Amino acid sequence: MRIYYFTGGGFRTCVRSSAAIGFLLAQRSTAFMVPGALADALITELKPVRPPPLDGRAGCETWSVQFSPDGRYFAWSLGHGIVKLLVWPLQDAEQNRSSELSTAPRNKERTLDCEHTVWSLAFGPRTSKAADHAKVEHESQAEREPALLLATGLKNGNIKIWEVVTGHLLFTLAGHQAVVRDMAFTPNGSLTLVSGSRDTTLRIWDLTKPGKKVHVLTGHTSWVYSCCVSPDCSMIASVCRDNPSVYLWSLHSYTFMKSLQAFGLFLVSCDFSPDGALLATAAFAAMWEIAIFDPYSGDRLITLRDCLFCDSEMMTTPIRAVCFSTEGLHLAFVTEDRAIQIWELGQDNPVMETDLLRFSNGLCCTFHPQGGVVATGTRDGHVKFWRTPVLVPSLSHLSRVSLRYHMSTQQVMALPIPNKIKDFLTYRNLQGGQEARCAAHNTCD
Repeated sequence: MRIYYFTGGGFRTCVRSSAAIGFLLAQRSTAFMVPGALADALITELKPVRPPPLDGRAGCETWSVQFSPDGRYFAWSLGHGIVKLLVWPLQDAEQNRSSELSTAPRNKERTLDCEHTVWSLAFGPRTSKAADHAKVEHESQAEREPALLLATGLKNGNIKIWEVVTGHLLFTLAGHQAVVRDMAFTPNGSLTLVSGSRDTTLRIWDLTKPGKKVHVLTGHTSWVYSCCVSPDCSMIASVCRDNPSVYLWSLHSYTFMKSLQAFGLFLVSCDFSPDGALLATAAFAAMWEIAIFDPYSGDRLITLRDCLFCDSEMMTTPIRAVCFSTEGLHLAFVTEDRAIQIWELGQDNPVMETDLLRFSNGLCCTFHPQGGVVATGTRDGHVKFWRTPVLVPSLSHLSRVSLRYHMSTQQVMALPIPNKIKDFLTYRNLQGGQEARCAAHNTCD
Protein backbone atom coordinates (compact mmCIF):
# COMPACT_ATOMS: atom_id res chain seq x y z
CA MET A 1 0.00 0.00 0.00
CA ARG A 2 1.24 3.47 -0.84
CA ILE A 3 1.26 6.26 1.78
CA TYR A 4 1.60 9.97 1.14
CA TYR A 5 3.46 12.04 3.68
CA PHE A 6 4.12 15.75 3.87
CA THR A 7 7.65 17.12 4.01
CA GLY A 8 6.98 20.87 4.09
CA GLY A 9 7.79 21.36 0.44
CA GLY A 10 5.29 18.86 -0.95
CA PHE A 11 4.19 15.26 -0.84
CA ARG A 12 6.44 12.23 -1.04
CA THR A 13 5.31 8.63 -1.28
CA CYS A 14 6.54 5.44 0.27
CA VAL A 15 5.21 1.89 0.42
CA ARG A 16 3.84 0.77 3.77
CA SER A 17 1.77 -2.17 4.91
CA SER A 18 -1.80 -1.86 6.14
CA ALA A 19 -0.52 -2.79 9.60
CA ALA A 20 1.77 0.25 9.54
CA ILE A 21 -1.16 2.48 8.62
CA GLY A 22 -3.14 1.04 11.51
CA PHE A 23 -0.26 1.77 13.87
CA LEU A 24 -0.01 5.38 12.62
CA LEU A 25 -3.71 6.08 13.18
CA ALA A 26 -3.78 4.25 16.52
CA GLN A 27 -1.23 6.59 18.02
CA ARG A 28 -2.75 8.83 20.69
CA SER A 29 -1.45 11.96 22.24
CA THR A 30 -0.91 11.46 25.95
CA ALA A 31 -2.20 13.90 28.55
CA PHE A 32 -1.69 13.39 32.27
CA MET A 33 -1.57 15.19 35.56
CA VAL A 34 0.57 13.99 38.44
CA PRO A 35 -1.34 12.68 41.50
CA GLY A 36 -2.75 15.52 43.57
CA ALA A 37 -2.08 18.04 40.82
CA LEU A 38 -5.70 19.18 40.65
CA ALA A 39 -5.54 20.45 44.21
CA ASP A 40 -2.40 22.39 43.30
CA ALA A 41 -3.63 23.51 39.88
CA LEU A 42 -3.81 27.16 40.96
CA ILE A 43 -0.27 28.45 40.65
CA THR A 44 -0.88 31.99 41.84
CA GLU A 45 -3.46 34.76 41.85
CA LEU A 46 -2.79 38.46 41.37
CA LYS A 47 -5.12 41.08 42.79
CA PRO A 48 -5.12 44.81 42.09
CA VAL A 49 -4.46 47.09 45.04
CA ARG A 50 -7.61 49.05 44.25
CA PRO A 51 -10.62 46.94 45.35
CA PRO A 52 -13.82 46.71 43.29
CA PRO A 53 -16.52 49.26 44.22
CA LEU A 54 -19.04 48.07 46.81
CA ASP A 55 -21.98 49.34 44.77
CA GLY A 56 -21.15 46.98 41.88
CA ARG A 57 -20.29 49.68 39.36
CA ALA A 58 -18.47 48.52 36.22
CA GLY A 59 -14.89 49.47 35.47
CA CYS A 60 -12.79 47.09 37.56
CA GLU A 61 -13.16 44.00 35.35
CA THR A 62 -10.30 42.05 33.77
CA TRP A 63 -11.81 41.75 30.30
CA SER A 64 -8.63 40.47 28.67
CA VAL A 65 -5.37 38.72 29.51
CA GLN A 66 -2.65 37.84 27.00
CA PHE A 67 0.80 36.26 26.82
CA SER A 68 3.25 37.62 24.28
CA PRO A 69 4.02 35.31 21.31
CA ASP A 70 7.41 34.36 22.78
CA GLY A 71 5.92 33.82 26.25
CA ARG A 72 8.19 36.38 27.89
CA TYR A 73 5.55 38.96 28.77
CA PHE A 74 2.08 38.88 30.27
CA ALA A 75 -0.48 41.68 29.81
CA TRP A 76 -3.30 42.15 32.30
CA SER A 77 -6.15 44.66 32.02
CA LEU A 78 -6.85 45.08 35.73
CA GLY A 79 -9.63 47.65 35.44
CA HIS A 80 -9.86 51.44 35.74
CA GLY A 81 -8.03 51.94 32.44
CA ILE A 82 -4.79 50.33 33.68
CA VAL A 83 -2.81 47.57 31.96
CA LYS A 84 0.07 45.82 33.70
CA LEU A 85 2.91 44.43 31.57
CA LEU A 86 4.71 41.75 33.58
CA VAL A 87 7.79 39.70 32.74
CA TRP A 88 7.04 35.97 32.67
CA PRO A 89 7.58 33.86 34.69
CA LEU A 90 6.38 35.96 37.60
CA GLN A 91 8.66 36.26 40.59
CA ASP A 92 6.20 34.43 42.84
CA ALA A 93 4.45 32.33 40.19
CA GLU A 94 5.67 29.04 41.67
CA GLN A 95 4.87 29.89 45.27
CA ASN A 96 1.24 28.79 44.82
CA ARG A 97 -0.25 31.73 46.68
CA SER A 98 -2.34 34.82 46.15
CA SER A 99 -0.68 38.19 46.14
CA GLU A 100 -1.70 41.77 45.72
CA LEU A 101 0.09 43.77 43.07
CA SER A 102 1.95 46.28 45.17
CA THR A 103 2.61 49.83 44.08
CA ALA A 104 6.35 49.11 44.01
CA PRO A 105 7.18 47.99 40.44
CA ARG A 106 8.66 44.56 39.88
CA ASN A 107 11.66 43.95 37.68
CA LYS A 108 10.92 45.43 34.22
CA GLU A 109 7.23 45.78 35.05
CA ARG A 110 5.35 48.41 33.05
CA THR A 111 2.14 50.21 33.93
CA LEU A 112 0.16 51.56 30.98
CA ASP A 113 -2.45 54.19 31.74
CA CYS A 114 -4.99 53.94 28.92
CA GLU A 115 -7.38 56.52 30.49
CA HIS A 116 -10.42 54.46 29.48
CA THR A 117 -11.62 50.95 30.37
CA VAL A 118 -9.58 48.35 28.47
CA TRP A 119 -11.72 45.66 26.86
CA SER A 120 -9.19 43.87 24.65
CA LEU A 121 -5.46 43.21 24.33
CA ALA A 122 -3.29 41.87 21.50
CA PHE A 123 0.46 41.36 21.15
CA GLY A 124 2.11 41.64 17.76
CA PRO A 125 3.68 40.85 15.49
CA ARG A 126 3.13 37.14 15.92
CA THR A 127 3.47 34.00 13.84
CA SER A 128 1.87 30.58 14.01
CA LYS A 129 4.08 27.61 14.87
CA ALA A 130 3.69 26.23 11.36
CA ALA A 131 4.75 29.55 9.90
CA ASP A 132 7.80 29.56 12.17
CA HIS A 133 8.88 26.19 10.76
CA ALA A 134 8.44 27.50 7.21
CA LYS A 135 10.69 30.52 7.71
CA VAL A 136 13.77 30.85 5.56
CA GLU A 137 16.80 29.94 7.64
CA HIS A 138 19.03 32.76 6.37
CA GLU A 139 16.77 35.58 7.63
CA SER A 140 18.70 38.09 9.69
CA GLN A 141 18.12 38.38 13.43
CA ALA A 142 16.67 41.88 12.95
CA GLU A 143 14.10 40.49 10.54
CA ARG A 144 13.22 37.70 12.96
CA GLU A 145 12.69 39.96 15.98
CA PRO A 146 10.86 43.20 15.17
CA ALA A 147 9.81 45.41 18.05
CA LEU A 148 7.10 43.81 20.15
CA LEU A 149 3.91 45.88 20.35
CA LEU A 150 0.80 45.73 22.52
CA ALA A 151 -2.57 46.97 21.26
CA THR A 152 -5.17 48.02 23.82
CA GLY A 153 -8.82 48.27 22.74
CA LEU A 154 -10.74 50.89 24.72
CA LYS A 155 -14.27 51.71 25.79
CA ASN A 156 -14.29 54.94 23.73
CA GLY A 157 -13.56 53.06 20.48
CA ASN A 158 -9.88 53.97 20.21
CA ILE A 159 -6.97 51.55 20.02
CA LYS A 160 -3.67 52.54 21.60
CA ILE A 161 -0.43 50.98 20.37
CA TRP A 162 2.41 50.62 22.90
CA GLU A 163 6.02 49.51 22.64
CA VAL A 164 6.38 46.65 25.10
CA VAL A 165 10.04 47.01 26.07
CA THR A 166 9.85 50.72 26.88
CA GLY A 167 6.16 51.06 27.73
CA HIS A 168 5.94 54.12 25.45
CA LEU A 169 2.70 55.00 23.65
CA LEU A 170 3.46 55.04 19.92
CA PHE A 171 0.15 56.17 18.41
CA THR A 172 -3.63 55.88 18.66
CA LEU A 173 -5.97 54.38 16.07
CA ALA A 174 -9.36 56.09 15.82
CA GLY A 175 -12.34 54.88 13.81
CA HIS A 176 -14.54 52.57 15.89
CA GLN A 177 -17.58 54.30 17.35
CA ALA A 178 -18.01 52.04 20.40
CA VAL A 179 -16.17 49.58 22.67
CA VAL A 180 -13.35 47.64 20.95
CA ARG A 181 -14.33 44.22 22.24
CA ASP A 182 -11.67 41.98 20.67
CA MET A 183 -8.47 42.18 18.61
CA ALA A 184 -5.96 39.88 16.92
CA PHE A 185 -2.75 40.39 14.95
CA THR A 186 -2.46 38.26 11.83
CA PRO A 187 -0.08 35.36 12.58
CA ASN A 188 2.27 35.95 9.64
CA GLY A 189 4.80 38.30 11.26
CA SER A 190 3.22 41.44 9.80
CA LEU A 191 1.76 44.38 11.68
CA THR A 192 -1.78 43.82 10.48
CA LEU A 193 -4.35 44.16 13.26
CA VAL A 194 -7.98 42.99 13.15
CA SER A 195 -10.39 44.59 15.63
CA GLY A 196 -14.07 43.93 16.43
CA SER A 197 -16.33 46.48 18.08
CA ARG A 198 -19.77 47.09 19.52
CA ASP A 199 -20.31 49.39 16.54
CA THR A 200 -20.98 46.08 14.66
CA THR A 201 -17.89 46.32 12.41
CA LEU A 202 -14.53 44.65 11.97
CA ARG A 203 -11.62 46.87 11.01
CA ILE A 204 -8.30 45.78 9.49
CA TRP A 205 -5.39 48.10 10.22
CA ASP A 206 -1.89 48.22 8.75
CA LEU A 207 0.22 49.50 11.65
CA THR A 208 3.13 50.30 9.35
CA LYS A 209 0.84 52.95 7.85
CA PRO A 210 -1.27 54.21 10.79
CA GLY A 211 -2.69 57.12 8.78
CA LYS A 212 -3.83 54.96 5.88
CA LYS A 213 -7.52 54.22 5.32
CA VAL A 214 -8.50 50.94 6.96
CA HIS A 215 -10.63 48.12 5.58
CA VAL A 216 -14.05 48.04 7.28
CA LEU A 217 -16.12 44.83 7.24
CA THR A 218 -19.85 45.32 7.83
CA GLY A 219 -22.76 42.92 8.10
CA HIS A 220 -23.02 41.96 11.76
CA THR A 221 -26.49 42.39 13.20
CA SER A 222 -25.28 43.57 16.63
CA TRP A 223 -22.20 44.04 18.82
CA VAL A 224 -19.13 42.05 17.77
CA TYR A 225 -18.08 39.94 20.75
CA SER A 226 -15.10 38.02 19.40
CA CYS A 227 -12.87 37.72 16.34
CA CYS A 228 -9.90 35.54 15.39
CA VAL A 229 -7.62 35.01 12.39
CA SER A 230 -6.83 31.62 10.84
CA PRO A 231 -3.17 30.53 11.15
CA ASP A 232 -2.63 30.77 7.37
CA CYS A 233 -4.14 34.30 7.38
CA SER A 234 -6.79 33.41 4.82
CA MET A 235 -9.87 33.89 7.03
CA ILE A 236 -11.31 35.93 9.86
CA ALA A 237 -14.01 34.45 12.07
CA SER A 238 -16.32 36.61 14.18
CA VAL A 239 -19.41 36.25 16.37
CA CYS A 240 -21.87 38.89 17.49
CA ARG A 241 -24.60 39.43 20.05
CA ASP A 242 -28.02 37.74 19.72
CA ASN A 243 -27.05 35.91 16.55
CA PRO A 244 -26.45 32.12 16.23
CA SER A 245 -24.24 32.57 13.14
CA VAL A 246 -20.46 32.51 12.92
CA TYR A 247 -19.25 34.93 10.25
CA LEU A 248 -16.31 33.98 8.02
CA TRP A 249 -14.50 36.71 6.07
CA SER A 250 -11.74 36.60 3.46
CA LEU A 251 -8.59 38.33 4.60
CA HIS A 252 -7.40 38.44 0.98
CA SER A 253 -10.39 40.21 -0.57
CA TYR A 254 -11.87 41.74 2.62
CA THR A 255 -15.29 40.31 1.79
CA PHE A 256 -17.86 38.11 3.53
CA MET A 257 -17.46 34.43 2.65
CA LYS A 258 -20.17 32.49 4.49
CA SER A 259 -21.81 31.91 7.86
CA LEU A 260 -21.86 28.78 10.01
CA GLN A 261 -24.93 27.99 12.11
CA ALA A 262 -24.47 27.30 15.81
CA PHE A 263 -27.38 26.15 18.00
CA GLY A 264 -26.91 28.43 20.99
CA LEU A 265 -28.64 31.80 21.12
CA PHE A 266 -25.75 33.83 22.46
CA LEU A 267 -22.41 33.30 20.74
CA VAL A 268 -19.68 34.92 22.80
CA SER A 269 -16.30 33.54 21.72
CA CYS A 270 -14.45 31.84 18.84
CA ASP A 271 -10.95 30.50 18.22
CA PHE A 272 -9.11 28.68 15.41
CA SER A 273 -7.03 25.60 16.14
CA PRO A 274 -3.26 26.01 15.56
CA ASP A 275 -3.48 24.28 12.16
CA GLY A 276 -6.61 26.18 11.08
CA ALA A 277 -8.54 22.97 10.45
CA LEU A 278 -10.99 23.57 13.31
CA LEU A 279 -12.97 26.54 14.58
CA ALA A 280 -14.35 26.44 18.13
CA THR A 281 -17.30 28.60 19.16
CA ALA A 282 -18.85 29.13 22.59
CA ALA A 283 -22.53 29.95 23.10
CA PHE A 284 -25.16 29.82 25.82
CA ALA A 285 -28.90 30.08 26.36
CA ALA A 286 -30.17 28.01 29.33
CA MET A 287 -26.91 26.00 29.18
CA TRP A 288 -23.56 26.52 27.54
CA GLU A 289 -22.47 24.80 24.34
CA ILE A 290 -19.21 24.53 22.42
CA ALA A 291 -19.42 23.74 18.72
CA ILE A 292 -16.33 22.83 16.69
CA PHE A 293 -16.61 23.39 12.95
CA ASP A 294 -14.57 22.59 9.88
CA PRO A 295 -14.25 26.18 8.59
CA TYR A 296 -13.57 25.01 5.04
CA SER A 297 -16.60 22.76 4.58
CA GLY A 298 -18.83 24.36 7.21
CA ASP A 299 -19.54 20.97 8.81
CA ARG A 300 -20.13 20.82 12.54
CA LEU A 301 -17.77 18.09 13.75
CA ILE A 302 -17.99 18.15 17.54
CA THR A 303 -20.58 19.47 19.98
CA LEU A 304 -19.89 19.71 23.70
CA ARG A 305 -22.78 20.62 26.00
CA ASP A 306 -23.10 21.55 29.65
CA CYS A 307 -23.42 18.86 32.33
CA LEU A 308 -27.18 18.56 32.94
CA PHE A 309 -26.73 17.51 36.55
CA CYS A 310 -24.73 20.61 37.41
CA ASP A 311 -27.08 22.85 35.45
CA SER A 312 -30.14 21.64 37.37
CA GLU A 313 -28.92 23.67 40.34
CA MET A 314 -27.70 26.64 38.35
CA MET A 315 -30.64 26.93 35.91
CA THR A 316 -28.57 29.10 33.59
CA THR A 317 -24.84 28.75 32.99
CA PRO A 318 -23.25 31.39 30.77
CA ILE A 319 -19.96 30.57 29.08
CA ARG A 320 -17.54 33.46 28.69
CA ALA A 321 -14.57 32.34 26.61
CA VAL A 322 -13.03 29.38 24.79
CA CYS A 323 -9.51 28.89 23.42
CA PHE A 324 -7.34 26.15 21.92
CA SER A 325 -4.09 25.07 23.50
CA THR A 326 -0.84 25.55 21.60
CA GLU A 327 -0.70 21.96 20.35
CA GLY A 328 -4.39 22.01 19.38
CA LEU A 329 -5.63 19.03 21.39
CA HIS A 330 -7.03 20.82 24.44
CA LEU A 331 -9.85 23.34 24.82
CA ALA A 332 -9.96 25.66 27.82
CA PHE A 333 -13.14 27.51 28.67
CA VAL A 334 -14.54 29.70 31.43
CA THR A 335 -18.13 29.36 32.61
CA GLU A 336 -20.26 30.98 35.28
CA ASP A 337 -20.06 27.91 37.54
CA ARG A 338 -16.39 26.91 37.12
CA ALA A 339 -13.25 29.03 37.05
CA ILE A 340 -11.66 26.86 34.33
CA GLN A 341 -12.29 23.59 32.49
CA ILE A 342 -9.97 21.83 30.06
CA TRP A 343 -11.13 19.11 27.69
CA GLU A 344 -9.13 16.94 25.31
CA LEU A 345 -10.64 16.49 21.86
CA GLY A 346 -12.34 13.13 21.52
CA GLN A 347 -12.42 12.34 25.24
CA ASP A 348 -15.55 11.86 27.37
CA ASN A 349 -14.42 13.58 30.57
CA PRO A 350 -12.46 16.74 31.39
CA VAL A 351 -8.75 16.40 31.95
CA MET A 352 -8.99 19.30 34.40
CA GLU A 353 -11.86 21.17 36.06
CA THR A 354 -12.10 23.41 39.09
CA ASP A 355 -14.73 23.07 41.79
CA LEU A 356 -18.37 23.90 41.13
CA LEU A 357 -19.18 27.45 42.21
CA ARG A 358 -22.27 29.60 42.36
CA PHE A 359 -20.41 32.39 40.55
CA SER A 360 -16.86 32.00 39.23
CA ASN A 361 -16.67 35.63 38.02
CA GLY A 362 -14.56 34.37 35.10
CA LEU A 363 -14.43 36.45 31.91
CA CYS A 364 -11.47 35.36 29.75
CA CYS A 365 -8.73 32.76 29.38
CA THR A 366 -5.54 32.22 27.38
CA PHE A 367 -2.82 29.55 27.18
CA HIS A 368 0.88 30.25 27.52
CA PRO A 369 2.43 29.71 24.04
CA GLN A 370 4.83 27.07 25.40
CA GLY A 371 2.04 25.30 27.26
CA GLY A 372 1.83 24.26 30.90
CA VAL A 373 -0.10 27.34 32.09
CA VAL A 374 -3.47 28.92 31.38
CA ALA A 375 -4.42 32.38 32.69
CA THR A 376 -7.96 33.52 33.52
CA GLY A 377 -9.31 37.00 34.22
CA THR A 378 -12.23 37.73 36.53
CA ARG A 379 -14.97 40.31 36.98
CA ASP A 380 -13.35 41.70 40.13
CA GLY A 381 -10.07 42.50 38.37
CA HIS A 382 -8.11 39.43 39.46
CA VAL A 383 -5.99 37.15 37.28
CA LYS A 384 -5.33 33.52 38.10
CA PHE A 385 -2.67 31.21 36.67
CA TRP A 386 -3.48 27.51 36.47
CA ARG A 387 -1.16 24.56 35.89
CA THR A 388 -2.44 22.59 32.89
CA PRO A 389 -2.12 18.86 32.15
CA VAL A 390 1.16 17.76 30.61
CA LEU A 391 0.58 16.73 27.01
CA VAL A 392 2.80 14.70 24.72
CA PRO A 393 1.38 15.01 21.18
CA SER A 394 1.58 11.88 19.07
CA LEU A 395 3.65 11.79 15.90
CA SER A 396 0.46 11.32 13.89
CA HIS A 397 -1.09 14.48 15.36
CA LEU A 398 2.07 16.52 14.73
CA SER A 399 2.06 15.32 11.12
CA ARG A 400 -1.61 16.24 10.79
CA VAL A 401 -1.02 19.75 12.13
CA SER A 402 1.86 20.32 9.72
CA LEU A 403 -0.15 19.10 6.75
CA ARG A 404 -3.39 20.91 7.59
CA TYR A 405 -1.64 24.26 7.93
CA HIS A 406 -0.87 24.01 4.20
CA MET A 407 -3.96 22.18 2.92
CA SER A 408 -7.72 22.83 3.04
CA THR A 409 -10.26 20.10 3.70
CA GLN A 410 -11.13 19.95 0.01
CA GLN A 411 -7.46 19.41 -0.90
CA VAL A 412 -7.12 16.62 1.67
CA MET A 413 -10.27 14.88 0.44
CA ALA A 414 -8.88 14.91 -3.11
CA LEU A 415 -5.75 12.98 -2.13
CA PRO A 416 -5.50 9.34 -3.32
CA ILE A 417 -5.28 7.95 0.21
CA PRO A 418 -7.55 5.63 2.25
CA ASN A 419 -10.72 7.15 3.73
CA LYS A 420 -9.61 6.27 7.23
CA ILE A 421 -6.60 8.53 6.84
CA LYS A 422 -8.77 11.28 5.32
CA ASP A 423 -11.06 11.10 8.34
CA PHE A 424 -8.08 11.42 10.65
CA LEU A 425 -6.56 14.34 8.76
CA THR A 426 -9.90 16.21 8.69
CA TYR A 427 -10.73 15.37 12.35
CA ARG A 428 -13.84 13.47 11.27
CA ASN A 429 -12.67 10.54 13.38
CA LEU A 430 -13.75 12.70 16.36
CA GLN A 431 -17.14 13.62 14.91
CA GLY A 432 -20.13 13.57 17.25
CA GLY A 433 -21.95 15.30 20.10
CA GLN A 434 -21.67 14.71 23.80
CA GLU A 435 -22.75 16.05 27.15
CA ALA A 436 -19.84 17.45 29.12
CA ARG A 437 -20.23 15.31 32.21
CA CYS A 438 -18.12 16.70 35.02
CA ALA A 439 -16.00 14.42 37.19
CA ALA A 440 -18.72 14.24 39.85
CA HIS A 441 -21.46 13.13 37.43
CA ASN A 442 -19.67 11.08 34.78
CA THR A 443 -21.27 7.87 36.07
CA CYS A 444 -24.81 9.26 36.48
CA ASP A 445 -27.62 7.85 34.33
